[in-house]
Amino acid sequence: MLLRMRVQNFAIISDLSLDFAPGLNVFSGETGAGKSIVIEALSFVLGARGDVSAIKDGTEKMAVSAVFSSADLPEELRREYAVAGDVFALKRELDSKGKSKAFIEGHPVTVSALAQLGRVLIDFHGQHEHQSLLHSSVHLMLLDKFAKHEALVQKTQSAYRERQAIQAKLDAARMSEQEKERLLDMSQYQLKEIEDVNPTAEEDFQLEQTLPKMKHAGRLLEMAQEAYEELYAAEDSATARTGRALRTLQSMAELDENLASLSQDVNTALVTLEDAASTLGSYKDDISLEPDALDKMLARHEKIKRLKAKYGPEITDVLNTARALREKIDQLQHGEEHEQELLQELAHAQKKLLQLAGELHDKRMAAAQRLSKRITDEIRPLGFNAVKFSVAVEMDEENLGPSGADKVEFLFSPNPGQSLRPLKNIASGGEISRVMLGLKTVLAPTVPVMVFDEIDAGIGGETGHLVGQKLRAAANGRQVLCVTHLAQVAAQANQNFHVSKKASSTTTEVAVSALQAETLVTEIARMLGGGADKHSAAFSHAEELLKDANRF
Repeated sequence: MLLRMRVQNFAIISDLSLDFAPGLNVFSGETGAGKSIVIEALSFVLGARGDVSAIKDGTEKMAVSAVFSSADLPEELRREYAVAGDVFALKRELDSKGKSKAFIEGHPVTVSALAQLGRVLIDFHGQHEHQSLLHSSVHLMLLDKFAKHEALVQKTQSAYRERQAIQAKLDAARMSEQEKERLLDMSQYQLKEIEDVNPTAEEDFQLEQTLPKMKHAGRLLEMAQEAYEELYAAEDSATARTGRALRTLQSMAELDENLASLSQDVNTALVTLEDAASTLGSYKDDISLEPDALDKMLARHEKIKRLKAKYGPEITDVLNTARALREKIDQLQHGEEHEQELLQELAHAQKKLLQLAGELHDKRMAAAQRLSKRITDEIRPLGFNAVKFSVAVEMDEENLGPSGADKVEFLFSPNPGQSLRPLKNIASGGEISRVMLGLKTVLAPTVPVMVFDEIDAGIGGETGHLVGQKLRAAANGRQVLCVTHLAQVAAQANQNFHVSKKASSTTTEVAVSALQAETLVTEIARMLGGGADKHSAAFSHAEELLKDANRF
């Protein structure tokens, strides 16, 4: 559960702190008041893309922090991010130069770490996300998510990549002689360019370490000799003076045993000095002043640097390129000899891919029946008394892809007597919103927090009341955050927030206040088109909505 959030210098918010309640939390306010900014800030702290244009004018940095219950966090993530208490805090900052910082429990992490937690903690539904339901590719993704056969999908994707790789080898074997010679010449030239230098990962590292020492060899030798003299070689060196002091202390310790530990400390210091002097002596003896050696090393370094610029950026990339070029040259030179072998491999890969696609199809067909029933059961109470919803799965072996050979389409009939037709051809904006609410309820049962930004778009009246009840039911046992314009939805909340925008001649600020008792009734009445008059019809209607939701 999301317990608390603080937003600083985000868009038109200067400094805002919010405490959330379990269940349904609703944000309401006039159009353009900034309700969605709060949701955007929550999305930002959970790893969504940050934009410097969102930093409040006149400030250098925006920051958002959020505190969650650790009971919602899987054990493996608790261990990975050292979450030990009942709650844990996330924070993210972005400055005007585009530099982003992220923290979990005060410890620096990557933004992708916040995103990883975000996927586990919260499911977002934005204002325009329902439009994605018009695309069949999204239908396939949603069905697979419901079916939970990710491992089989991944195996199918791997089989598809394997088939494509074999096909590429076969295409290379069948290309025209002119094209083959051109590619062969270019590949051999590139490989020779790398092999002439013959770099190694170890050599590249050694050059990077050794070159600074070689470039400054004269000055380093001079300073190393001077330090060595001071530590060891000079008649009055540090080790000589420390040795004399040690002998005196040892004599004193024979007379006063309290000085024994001090004598031991000085002895340790002397050993350390002698070790340092020995290391420094070896260092200066290894310094080479030969100009030829430096010239050769610089020339070698420059050759490797050019290879990394062309085939890198790292030396490992250069070495991987060389391996790939050798394989490509072998394919080009001996492709015809291997053509029959490749054809057999391709047939085997195709058979394997078809088998996996068939398994996926069978599982999708079974899952489609379950999902159709679940969605129908979820959306029927939302003003669809005679609704029909079906997930159609059609296999086309001629169009095998990384996700198999299935085309998935959501079919929908909202009214009696209407045949099932593709959702994109029949559903209105309000109907799509309600279908999305049903999908979210079915597909995100384990996510502790669900966020809906204007899920009630295009609906009103009794349907709005039904959506409000569905949102409250969805919040049972978890938490739902919702931005709404509907009084029927706002009345069902466990906690209401009113968002307002205050503008002056120099600045614009967003304020958010928690609503209780009379202020809550007044806000519901405003959403119904009335004012603060306690004797108005809107005020009475607001009280009825709240009583119906057991808020009084």
